[in-house]
Amino acid sequence: MAATSESRPAASPVPLVDLRDVRPGYLDPLLKEEAAEWIQSLDWDFEPAAGLVQRFVTMHALTGYALPSSSGMQAAGYAYFVADEGKGLIGGLFVSEPYRTPENENTLLKAVLDAMWRMHGLRRIEAQLMLLDAPLERDVPYPHAFTPHAREFLEAPLAQIVTLPPRNPSIVIAPWSDHRRADAARLISTAYAGHIDSQINDQYRSPGGARRFLMNIVEYPGCGNFFTPASFVALAGGGGQGLAGMSLASIVSPGVGHITQACVAPAYRGTGLGYELLRRSMVSLAAHGCHKVSLTVTSSNTNAAKLYRRMGFVPRREFAAYVWEQS
Repeated sequence: MAATSESRPAASPVPLVDLRDVRPGYLDPLLKEEAAEWIQSLDWDFEPAAGLVQRFVTMHALTGYALPSSSGMQAAGYAYFVADEGKGLIGGLFVSEPYRTPENENTLLKAVLDAMWRMHGLRRIEAQLMLLDAPLERDVPYPHAFTPHAREFLEAPLAQIVTLPPRNPSIVIAPWSDHRRADAARLISTAYAGHIDSQINDQYRSPGGARRFLMNIVEYPGCGNFFTPASFVALAGGGGQGLAGMSLASIVSPGVGHITQACVAPAYRGTGLGYELLRRSMVSLAAHGCHKVSLTVTSSNTNAAKLYRRMGFVPRREFAAYVWEQS
């Protein structure tokens, strides 16, 4: 989570505070408010992620900035980032409701962008999910390097899972096992070749990047707690030729599951395999006490969006994935 840069905030009309300089507890009321908003907006328990933020703040190792409240005793907003192998990632940006203006959000956004652009060799910055107001209509810093991607957060009630008939895609579907990570990484890089989502997340473009993506969703709480019983893979050629598809799931709050990854190799598209993998994940989540499941989809990925809607998913919130890339 923490980057190693020694960058400090550039001059700003708002006196931002470097997160490595704040006292323990400075962010606590803000993180509590953010957790409440994640539950209200997305049925998502943000507490594990907030705990990691608090841990790194205590270690003076979280790279980013805080917007002080009017009293100066606590944060009114914060943003943090990580950077690795020539890419930066905005890990979070949140402003308390009384201070939530595009100007304050952009002040924090510009500060983290400036810090990352000053890093040697960094050419690309991504932001996957930020709870910003009007994320697609707003002005943002560095528009010449900026591309927004409309995305939707969808959810489905699991009580209706009995209405989804099973399909037989004539391929072996097996439970997820951690020894499948290398095969899963190769599947991701193949399934997303030339895909819009590989423009949003460049980890999809190579097996090495996909392995780092899988490590993040399996081992860390940013996408909830990985839930093996509801995660499945389809074995190409009986298992000796890698994977033909997968559906991975996590638990994001009591009774709520989330599909963290669903993809099918090009040769198996149109066979019903994606539907059956997703259906099995949903059935397993329901069997383990979940009453709702969510996932995200890029709005321009129309085929996937149509499948999810046929399976009972409806929009909960629109957001945007942001990418800045230096030419």
